Amino acid sequence: MASGLLLVGCTSNSDNDGSGSTDAQSAPGSIGIVGDQGKGGDPVEGGTLSFAGYSPVSTLDPAKTQPAGSTGGTEMAAVYDLLVRYDATTEAFEPQLAKSLDANDDATVWTLKLRDGVKFSDGTPLDAEAVVASTNRFNTNRGGNSQAFTAGVKSVEATDASTVTYTMNQSWTEFPSMLAFGHGMIVAAGSDQPDGTFKPIGAGAYTMESLTPGADLVLQAREDYWNGKPNLDTLKFVAIKDDQPKIDALNSGGIQMAFLINDDAVDTAMATLPGYLETVSLGNSIVQINQREGRPGADVRVRKAMQMTIDPTVVDTRAKNGEGMPGTEMFQSWSKWHNDIAPVPLDTDKAKALVDEAKADGFDGKITYFTTQTQSGQATALSIQAMLQPVGIDVTIEYGASVTDVVKRLYVDKDFDISTGSYSIADPAPFTRLYSALNSTSSNNIIGVNDPKMDKILSDVQTAKDDDAKRAALADLQTEVNSTAPFLPLAAGHSFVPWTDNVYGVVPSLDAIMLLDQAWIE
Repeated sequence: MASGLLLVGCTSNSDNDGSGSTDAQSAPGSIGIVGDQGKGGDPVEGGTLSFAGYSPVSTLDPAKTQPAGSTGGTEMAAVYDLLVRYDATTEAFEPQLAKSLDANDDATVWTLKLRDGVKFSDGTPLDAEAVVASTNRFNTNRGGNSQAFTAGVKSVEATDASTVTYTMNQSWTEFPSMLAFGHGMIVAAGSDQPDGTFKPIGAGAYTMESLTPGADLVLQAREDYWNGKPNLDTLKFVAIKDDQPKIDALNSGGIQMAFLINDDAVDTAMATLPGYLETVSLGNSIVQINQREGRPGADVRVRKAMQMTIDPTVVDTRAKNGEGMPGTEMFQSWSKWHNDIAPVPLDTDKAKALVDEAKADGFDGKITYFTTQTQSGQATALSIQAMLQPVGIDVTIEYGASVTDVVKRLYVDKDFDISTGSYSIADPAPFTRLYSALNSTSSNNIIGVNDPKMDKILSDVQTAKDDDAKRAALADLQTEVNSTAPFLPLAAGHSFVPWTDNVYGVVPSLDAIMLLDQAWIE
């Protein structure tokens, strides 16, 4: 199946009869369930579902694990649930663990109502005070997206036992997305043990039986889950390196679900398996340029030279067999946020002149490229190395042994000149990831951007009161990225969560976080 044109249908709690069957529609860039699975019978109780994720978790603390579908989001949603989830059918954030979430007229105050009688797995009530305490804990421990949250939210208050009021610093129409990630995973007060250890206590459908960091996680169903006992007795999250072995395990019945991200693997799996497909901007790869003092990328001329030299189509051909969605636009034509600002054209003559200028001022012409030691990672690195050499940039390639090694070097040590990565900007919620990656105060700003103009544009994206205003702000962001080249877009991307055709009742949320409390194996 061509990656640029997808057959996509979407489901929700309300319209999914548990069969996993959907009516497919042709829509480039859509998100939703794909594949005509057919109708299942009545839900079956019992059994174990095995899921091979992208990066195995080392802890179930939402403040210590990036709350995304690729990095523990599905696992933690099973333990904590989500206050709200994204429904691709309604194209809106719908109540999940919460009963309702409503805004005032200018989206400066959001009111969350909780369901009656919900309890954590230790028997304590999930009330408004618990939500406030969990939110404060998450922000204090600098969980994922916490800086965006604290920059936008003035206060979080328990108005009464079942009501939480979020008061914004200014209008924020995209705020519900925060409650579909880590801020929506409510941790019980008893999770923080007296000896300083962490015990995962949530209001979700499952509790932890065992965790071997980096290897496997076993969860057991709760009899007293607020939405009824889950159909499945056990969820088992296992570690399988690389996408093709995951597909092999799906086909052999060794696992029932997986998280896939490589374009060829996604296309292979979609040809035979149902699952949840999510298309994102800046998805499969961007070139991240470290512009901190002392790095070659601190010189904008070096960044601009790379911007005018690296051809995404060449990278796609060499690394992805031409099956990706290459392009230098931040938001391609399929995106809701596509705009008329053209990206910077390729021009190797101008690039060479800029490199020569930089060398005259002390640049030695050498940079280090750090990436994962996968087939696609190596092919991407070699193609970029080959393109930069003729303009006078000598690239040395270094490989990380594992995803964990790459994360440490990029996000903790920030020890790299350039690397490839992903911002994975989903159309329903573009602000959060952009803020995390590019705001000058964000701890996830690994490339060291310190641009007051970009900070102002990001604020405009956050406070936009309608789609037209947000699109205009994102066009301004494209203009600033064209001018300063903090990163280089290479492609939009997909993630795909396939399941075997005997699995039913999976409910997706944003960023490929999957809710499994209604799932069953026939």
